[in-house]
Amino acid sequence: MEFKTDSQCSLLPWKRYIHLTLLMVQMNLPEVGSSCHILKCNSDFVAAKLDLGSSSSGGAVGEALPSREAVNAGYCSALRSYTLCTKRMARPCRGDLAYHAAVQGIEDLLIQHRCPRVGPTAQPRPLPQGTLSGNTCLYERSFFNRKGQMPEYLHCAIFGDPHIRTFNNEFQTCAVQGAWPVIDNEYLYVQATSSPAKEGLYPTILTKITIIFKNWRQCIDQQLYQAELDNVPAAFADGSVWSGERWGHRSLSVQTQNPGQHAEIWAAHIATLLVVRQNGGSLSLSVRSPRSVVEAFEPEHDLQLCVWGCPASQRVSMLRPPPPESVVSLASAHCGALLPTQDIYYKACVFDLITSGDLNSSLAAVRALQDARTMIPDREGLHLHPVTAAAQALPRLSLMLLLVLLGPLSQT
Repeated sequence: MEFKTDSQCSLLPWKRYIHLTLLMVQMNLPEVGSSCHILKCNSDFVAAKLDLGSSSSGGAVGEALPSREAVNAGYCSALRSYTLCTKRMARPCRGDLAYHAAVQGIEDLLIQHRCPRVGPTAQPRPLPQGTLSGNTCLYERSFFNRKGQMPEYLHCAIFGDPHIRTFNNEFQTCAVQGAWPVIDNEYLYVQATSSPAKEGLYPTILTKITIIFKNWRQCIDQQLYQAELDNVPAAFADGSVWSGERWGHRSLSVQTQNPGQHAEIWAAHIATLLVVRQNGGSLSLSVRSPRSVVEAFEPEHDLQLCVWGCPASQRVSMLRPPPPESVVSLASAHCGALLPTQDIYYKACVFDLITSGDLNSSLAAVRALQDARTMIPDREGLHLHPVTAAAQALPRLSLMLLLVLLGPLSQT
């Protein structure tokens, strides 16, 4: 049986930048022709924009910041380079929606920033000299060589109704609907789409997961993975199962233990593991990533479900109206047999079973715990309890990152 809550599921507005808009259009296409490389144009523009952000934040101590005019001139150069790239793609990308969205987006930005149509273009970002080695695209090995220890790993999971275990070990049940950013840092963009299981009623379920590995020139070109309900492919969107081969190592690879229901993606260049599953009638995602990768994002990327959790207005703390005791007892007995420890996974299992009335809904919590066992080496931190989860949370961010978030933001 099912119960309504009085929370309203509404898609809150969130910051959208032009490069993400273009990527979203690309992600919604079923397939892109092999000769149309508009994603490469998008990646080059994003890289040029990141370079501008780095220069505008200052260099060595005592070095003067570039003027606003200089930053805007650099942005216009990046836009002109973007224009040239799209012109080269005009023929192979004819009829491609992502291509035409890029062209229109560039035109709007040129007008907005009052950029001359003729002028210098952005110079290609050179590869760092003297840093290329066999370990460059192997994060763990490179980190150990530099630090003498393995990196600190953080874990995040989103599953069920949906429930979120954040990188900071906070647990939330969210009433989010629509497409929401889960992770958005310099290396990785992950988006989850949540929809109501039945029109107008709870529960909500994950129906689509999109993962973009951003272009990192030393190791990989931009790569896209996308899973939908009843279609969890063991391959990237272009059909490949690996990419970014350097010095005999592959930076990205996909494998499966259950075709169509499970995919495991390993990104060696950022030592990040992502597991996508279909559990009954919903998708789930589990992630393990080094802290330094998780925290590598710009201050404006202030909506990431795995980092901050869902907005307070979208959190569900209890069921309303309360379900009958008999229903709670049945759900508790079923979940207790599967999950003996009364932790967040047990609580999520009971919640999902009550809201959906479907015994298969318990699979989401069971498999999320299985993934957590694999991804969390500290067994004491595996079983979070709702009352004490906040007290057990890892430090949210490094002090430096907090200062960046609280300080004034440079505008390009």
